[in-house]
Amino acid sequence: MAIASINPTNGQLIQEYPPMDSASCLEVLNVVDHAWKSWKQAPLSFRQECFTRLSTLLEARIQDLARLMAQEMGKPIHQGIAEIEKCAWVCQYYCTHAKDFLKDRPIETEAESSFVTFQPLGVIFAIMPWNFPFWQVFRAAVPALMAGNAMLLKHAPNVPGCALAIEMLFTQAGFPKNIFRSVLAENDTAEPIIQNTSIQGVTLTGSTRAGSRVGALAGKHLKKVVMELGGSDPYIVLEDANIEQAANICAASRMINGGQSCIAAKRLIVVESIQEAFKETLIKTMAGYTMGDPEDPETTLGPMARIDLRNTLHDQVLKSIEQGATLLLGGALPQEEGYFYPPTVLSEVRPGMPAYEEELFGPVAAIISAKDEKEAIAIANDTALGLGGAVFTRDKHRGQSMATQIQAGNVAINSLVQSDPRLPFGGTKASGFGRELSIYGIHEFVNIKTIVVHES
Repeated sequence: MAIASINPTNGQLIQEYPPMDSASCLEVLNVVDHAWKSWKQAPLSFRQECFTRLSTLLEARIQDLARLMAQEMGKPIHQGIAEIEKCAWVCQYYCTHAKDFLKDRPIETEAESSFVTFQPLGVIFAIMPWNFPFWQVFRAAVPALMAGNAMLLKHAPNVPGCALAIEMLFTQAGFPKNIFRSVLAENDTAEPIIQNTSIQGVTLTGSTRAGSRVGALAGKHLKKVVMELGGSDPYIVLEDANIEQAANICAASRMINGGQSCIAAKRLIVVESIQEAFKETLIKTMAGYTMGDPEDPETTLGPMARIDLRNTLHDQVLKSIEQGATLLLGGALPQEEGYFYPPTVLSEVRPGMPAYEEELFGPVAAIISAKDEKEAIAIANDTALGLGGAVFTRDKHRGQSMATQIQAGNVAINSLVQSDPRLPFGGTKASGFGRELSIYGIHEFVNIKTIVVHES
């Protein structure tokens, strides 16, 4: 079956690509591994020069790349521009900081000298999702390659154009040939790639289900893994919060990328005493989003990436309503062509409902009532997932105390959760393990080697 790029705005085919079989993927892997043997010897300054050129190229092509995302997965053009700007930023960040992050670390012992050094592992296999088709790849690739690794990318099958564009960017930026390659292949090619001796690590961003499968494969073949998986992020709004600020931030987090984000606000846990005021502001804000063609600069809500994703989301909404949730906004399938879903708000969400138990991957906010702070924390942690969360309160010390109690890899106070090259990013529980970005991300795929020297 061909790998198809389909425009979610109108359901029209953009282009079909022949899928690569396992043998073809392994041929590409072989040349990447061969290229790595030279790349790992290259001085850090040369790698920095490559990434500086890549950053410049991203900025020069920002409009075209943003348009490509709009066409392949429906991201509004202004959000696509911001995504490419962030990719350029992560290149610049590691150009500035990699030397310090990778320098030897002396440790005092009884020996004449002892130190820790950081050496590249080899080829890293990246399995990446469609929702941030450039950023998810770049935040994994930049630290890995800056550390001296090479990368083989298997992107989501609905963004093949983005996958090929990323490979071309590395080539045009003057990286050595085959240091970064994309393969357009079905999911069943993952196992022979992972088990191949040339693969030294696997990084995956995707669903918990995908993570479980890939993690099992990687564990079987003793490969290092970093996983960023699904989220059901709780955003707690306390009685002393700035209600207008909290509601607007919750809406912004919930609606970014059409709600198709692992770190979006998913469960809005609101203390009873302020719930009505919060609902009013949230509804007004979410109703203000403009749904339409993602290539139109006025659009703030594009289509969902695939029709099956929209159907699943709508089914979750309907089942939640059937089980007692109250529909405050949206919840109806639009009549226009394309995979659109309107901004939707559910209240009276309780345990057992899909809106409580499952990740809603789309523009749907679920409001859950809590009596007080203690119950809010209990609800926040009542999930198998643990990617992000937020607390809204005028008392920053109270917020910080609550942040330590929320079982997640990232917690924001009076703000939304977002990835930042300067900060480690990742989850806990069923949301994955390992960290991307900052110093911690560049150390995930290196051999942290101890060297001890004694006098002869």
